[in-house]
Amino acid sequence: MTKSPTSFIGPASRTYFSQRLRLHYVDWGNPDAPPLLLVHGGRDHCRNWDWVAEALRDDYHIIAPDLRGHGDSQWMVGGTYMINDYVYDIAQLIHQLDLAPLKILAHSFGGAISLRYAGVYPDTVQKLIAIEGLGPSPKMLAERAETAPHERLSGWVDQMRKLSSRMPRRYESLDAAFKRMQEENPHLSPERARHLTEHGMNQNEDGTWSWKFDNYVRAFPPDQWPAEETRALWGRITSPVMLVRGTESWASDPVKDGRIEAFQNATSVNIDGAGHWVHHDKLEEFLPLARDFLKD
Repeated sequence: MTKSPTSFIGPASRTYFSQRLRLHYVDWGNPDAPPLLLVHGGRDHCRNWDWVAEALRDDYHIIAPDLRGHGDSQWMVGGTYMINDYVYDIAQLIHQLDLAPLKILAHSFGGAISLRYAGVYPDTVQKLIAIEGLGPSPKMLAERAETAPHERLSGWVDQMRKLSSRMPRRYESLDAAFKRMQEENPHLSPERARHLTEHGMNQNEDGTWSWKFDNYVRAFPPDQWPAEETRALWGRITSPVMLVRGTESWASDPVKDGRIEAFQNATSVNIDGAGHWVHHDKLEEFLPLARDFLKD
């Protein structure tokens, strides 16, 4: 007897290879349905999408990867994590699984990666939701541009040197890490904070617990793409784009700061009472918006 997609408790773990790295993703089943790729943000992991995936799994074939250096994916040899390498990883996953054309829902750094991918391969993307995926505001980028190149490079060297000696923090128990998760995002319910903690940690040999992500992902590379080149990529995206923002987040409003004008077909949605993790903080408000936007 064949089980229906909804009879599975959770997703299946899979792996693929990109630039010789063994990368992990989860597959929520329902392979005959239209593909939907869920891309997490920095220092996060693929299981942060579980509540969204559970709500949409009957309508889509959901694939959620762990970015390199995150979750259960391999870490880089060395320590430089460049956004174009992440774009390559996503391009490889879509290519190897033959997912195109597809829809994408992404958060934060995952949104920046996905927007860049969609600008390079616009014909492969049908719709894209980016939750706070535009990166630093124009004001922040202008301030960064005032820093001389040699200062940016020396700052990066200093940061990498410090990270090289920084051991992953060890927590005596999952409860201790759970409390840290709640401090990081006070909008989270205890249940969701516990879930994210359990899927975001490895137990060390001595019994302590550490976050799965590589400490080197904390570093910002000194070579940044000029804002005009990023906007040029956004302008190549032909599919509808929805830009989602929490009003209690650090992210600036793309309508007020003018960045929405770079897109051919974009809408902006602000969700009151949400911080940076809109899909966690206001899930019940976010899901109807996402479902309505993604539908054909």
